[in-house]
Amino acid sequence: MTSNEDRERIVSGGMLPDEQTLEYSLRPKFLQEFIGQQKVKDNLAIAIQAARGREEPLDHVLLYGPPGLGKTTLATIIANELNVAFQGTSGPVVDDKKDMAAILSNVEKHQVLFIDEIHRLNSQLEELLYPALEDFHIDYMVGQGPAARTLKLNIPPFTLVGATTRAGLISAPLRGRFGIVLRLDFYTPPDLEIIIRRSAGILNIRIETEGTAEIARRSRGTPRIANRLLKRVRDFAEVKADGAVTGQVARAALEMLEVDNYGFDEVDRKLLLTIIEKYGGGPVGVNTLAASLSEETEAIEEIYEPYLIQIGFLHRTPRGRMATPLAYEHFGIGLPKGHGTLF
Repeated sequence: MTSNEDRERIVSGGMLPDEQTLEYSLRPKFLQEFIGQQKVKDNLAIAIQAARGREEPLDHVLLYGPPGLGKTTLATIIANELNVAFQGTSGPVVDDKKDMAAILSNVEKHQVLFIDEIHRLNSQLEELLYPALEDFHIDYMVGQGPAARTLKLNIPPFTLVGATTRAGLISAPLRGRFGIVLRLDFYTPPDLEIIIRRSAGILNIRIETEGTAEIARRSRGTPRIANRLLKRVRDFAEVKADGAVTGQVARAALEMLEVDNYGFDEVDRKLLLTIIEKYGGGPVGVNTLAASLSEETEAIEEIYEPYLIQIGFLHRTPRGRMATPLAYEHFGIGLPKGHGTLF
């Protein structure tokens, strides 16, 4: 679960409270408009074309990866490509079997039902889902005690698209119901530059090549962060410059926001420096680290670590977390003797 503090971080992959309208306006509608994630797109394109050719619903799809990479966007694209209805909800919103039964009983033929944070569904809701996913019916208990009986309600064939940042928390029986399982990875700077130029065009922002590259480099491989930084840099350019986002303007804006060359903010720097200065570079257990930072273990594992591990600043070992030589170099701190032999 994402903490309130993380939702307010400018480099958070989660959506901030005021971003829904902006993000919706920038989302691509079809696969050919979606930048990056080429393997994911290729697999989806084939599966969608085959389903359309057979006039059958697409196999159920599980999308997983860090927040802000486009899982929700891909779910809407799947519906658009199939030319079917789309309905979205999330695991935390569905409280009990009545909620899930109401959602499933209202699905349309071949529609896409999207459940974000699907790993947060409880086991009872999962059990209600299984017959719906396999045989397209709901087994619903009516009444209590000796008078209780099970009603079987047939529903139209549909496609469930589940999204999660924590695939390991999805139970094996539920995961096994997905015919298509795809991982979204962090984006490369060149892909982010294309996304930034596209968003700048939609938002009528004048941006130069160096400005685009500067924002892309500090966007942590995440389109949502890239678009957020673009918006903030635009504001800076309009107030402090002539409205054009140059390399110099972008650097000045991002330095004011305390987002460094790697896209680190205060929280990232604090995490790495805690490992280096307080625990000699590690290894340190995640629970100990969480206590030192006054953070939840889940937040460290789900929010902070993936990007730091991806770019080689943090190493996860069976004994705990370790800061890598790159982290020491970034902070201008010399490696302790023997540290490099652990990698």
